[in-house]
Amino acid sequence: MGGVKVLGLYSSFPRVRVMWALKLKGVTYEVVEENLLNKSPLLLQMNPIHKKVPVLIHEDKPIVESLLILEYIDEVWNTTYALMPEDPYDRSMARFWAKFVDEKVVMTVFEAMKSEGEGKEVAIVAAKETLERLEKQKERSFSEETR
Repeated sequence: MGGVKVLGLYSSFPRVRVMWALKLKGVTYEVVEENLLNKSPLLLQMNPIHKKVPVLIHEDKPIVESLLILEYIDEVWNTTYALMPEDPYDRSMARFWAKFVDEKVVMTVFEAMKSEGEGKEVAIVAAKETLERLEKQKERSFSEETR
């Protein structure tokens, strides 16, 4: 297969999770650092709609949105290590919780970090609630696996 590139920000969690998936699958790739204040022509060409990162480029074809990139990686490089469960229901639950982390957990934690004053306390409570919900789901999932 052709070359693989990952366009992204150095400190971006979505970029890191794409890199983890590629490493787990044993895929050799090149990282291209992006500056979102001065977007590269390559980024604008590969993601002309949203103009954001990460972008996986495989054989000169772009794949965007980190969760979709992970599914692509799992399907293209079908190795011993599966990123997603084989069972359709379990796979849909994995997608749900990944989206929950992206849309709720990350956002509430970020809000708690950047808020100040009384708003910070409210944001911290919201962040704790989303993290507790995620923890309860993890405990449920592990207890079901051990039955």
